[in-house]
Amino acid sequence: MAKGRKIDTEINASSMADIAFLLLVFFLVTTTMDTDYGLARLLPPPPEENVTPPKFKERNVFVVLVNANDQLLVEGELIDISQLREKAKEFIENPMNKEDLPEKVEITKALCQQKIAQLKSSDDPAAKEELKKWEKKLQTVELIGPYWESKQVISLQNDRGTSYDMYIQVQNELAAAYNELRDELSMKKFGKKFSELTQSEKDKINAIKTVYPQRISEAEPKNTQINQ
Repeated sequence: MAKGRKIDTEINASSMADIAFLLLVFFLVTTTMDTDYGLARLLPPPPEENVTPPKFKERNVFVVLVNANDQLLVEGELIDISQLREKAKEFIENPMNKEDLPEKVEITKALCQQKIAQLKSSDDPAAKEELKKWEKKLQTVELIGPYWESKQVISLQNDRGTSYDMYIQVQNELAAAYNELRDELSMKKFGKKFSELTQSEKDKINAIKTVYPQRISEAEPKNTQINQ
């Protein structure tokens, strides 16, 4: 009696891997990822350990609190999200030099040259970084003329229960406040919006950013109570 032929039950692992790869490629090509919306800016890196955060005068800090009910408390006042951008712009700019809004220092060419000379003769290790800042300010003055530097910083505190939608709205309104001020200055100095400047105009981009640096300090979320 003839022996039955032995059936090969071994699976070709190489072929299976090829099939899996083809399925993955098909998935990536045909699938639409859900990228609804998100932040219009990059968040700052987490603070370094054992580094003491700088202290700010109360007038220089714009405090924004968002509670678990998505209520917005700005500088002690309960406001609607639609008001946030204009309030932030007024704080950043302080156009009327109000004493309850950020301090401002006039940055002139003479001041920059004086600071640069002092820092170049300093043996302090921290002077190197400070020197870079003043050299950037000098480049800005040479491009757009003297300007007022604000000591503004925006402090954002969310609640653990704050909705993601509200979180995004607040972030984008604060970023928009800076961007609108940058657009206005760029139009005045260069005849085009900041958002329209190209990479070939990097000196102009840097100058506008130097006048209006985006300073948004975001604290760790916690339980926030807002009393009406």
